[in-house]
Amino acid sequence: MVTGTDQEMAPQKRQIAHAVRGSNQSGMRAHNERLVLSLLRSNGPMAKAEIARATGLSAQTISVIMRGLEEDGLLARGEPIRGRVGQPSIPMRLAPDGAYFFGLKVGRRSVDLILIDFTGTVLGRLHQTHPWPSPDGIIRFARRAVEVLTAKLPPDRAGRIAGLGIAIPFRLWDWAISIGAPAAEMLQWQTRDIQQELAACFGFPVYQCNDASAACGAELVFGTGETPRDFLHFFIGYFIGGGLVLNGSLFTGRTGNAAALGSLPIPALGGAHLQLVDVASLSVLERELRARGEPTSSLWEPPENWTVACEVVEDWLRDACTGLAYAIAAAASVVDCEAVLIDGWIPSHLRARLVSQTARTLAEMDLSGIETPDLREGTIGPNARSLGAATLPLSERYLVDLNAMLNAG
Repeated sequence: MVTGTDQEMAPQKRQIAHAVRGSNQSGMRAHNERLVLSLLRSNGPMAKAEIARATGLSAQTISVIMRGLEEDGLLARGEPIRGRVGQPSIPMRLAPDGAYFFGLKVGRRSVDLILIDFTGTVLGRLHQTHPWPSPDGIIRFARRAVEVLTAKLPPDRAGRIAGLGIAIPFRLWDWAISIGAPAAEMLQWQTRDIQQELAACFGFPVYQCNDASAACGAELVFGTGETPRDFLHFFIGYFIGGGLVLNGSLFTGRTGNAAALGSLPIPALGGAHLQLVDVASLSVLERELRARGEPTSSLWEPPENWTVACEVVEDWLRDACTGLAYAIAAAASVVDCEAVLIDGWIPSHLRARLVSQTARTLAEMDLSGIETPDLREGTIGPNARSLGAATLPLSERYLVDLNAMLNAG
């Protein structure tokens, strides 16, 4: 939370705030409202005078915008700040109940739906495992889960649901054999459009993106600590995937599938080559457990409740860290990123070990000519994909890209 004068703002936040400029011309209210909401999300509560200085908008324009947003229930007043000359300043903040968003994560072994408020607080979550995802099964789950979670809201707030985002692996039909699913059933994903089908079920907009990009987007919007302006993001699920942030903005590329880091080739024993998904995915753990005749269901339940044999995890950890080190070295030779963040559907203690051991392996490699990025743990955790899905309607309907405006300035 940041309050006080412009000089008291954190350097990175101050730089962004000074770079974004609004327009006092008529017809720009929608943009200027988004600009104000984005600044408050980025900086925390701010007084009207601070917002006027940060945006370049007149005090009168800001007063009109803030009054309208408050009347719409999107902003709430904080406690007056006294002890200065003149009238006490009143910081304005996002109203948690101003809007609500659903995030649907479609995974190869499980599906999740979460409900968040305007500040990003998770209000409810439903989780279900499946042997493989089918369009009909996902739609049934989503309709039931939306109904259940909507019922948790006060009746007068259900009308503030602003949309649903879907985080889903692209080209699911390509992996039928790998996940043990009937090819004919997985081929339905080629012709079915669950974004459109779910949009027809609900009275709010539905958005969609790649699941690994969604996890990266969650880190960008809701990550704790100082978020790098350029970073690669690995998310370990049934298959490992990736996301890329450049200049503070999520980069998804021409097809929406940029930073498909799981497909990076890595060396294997005997001169063979594998892809990163072959060593650093949870499917590897599942396969090894099945080979030992052990149950695999706990892998797809909340990770802190895992009951997986230690020796299986140790073998996977060794190979996954080696694969990640090669993949990071290869990626760093192409994209000059400040940091690499690693997260996943894994327990927090295992994530910490994964990062530290990968860093040690990377330090032992010949990286001549490459600027080695800083390796860090992701800060969102197992729910990054569903939370990232929920940021889609939030961003589309209420925010502007402050970092893109910073670059343009």
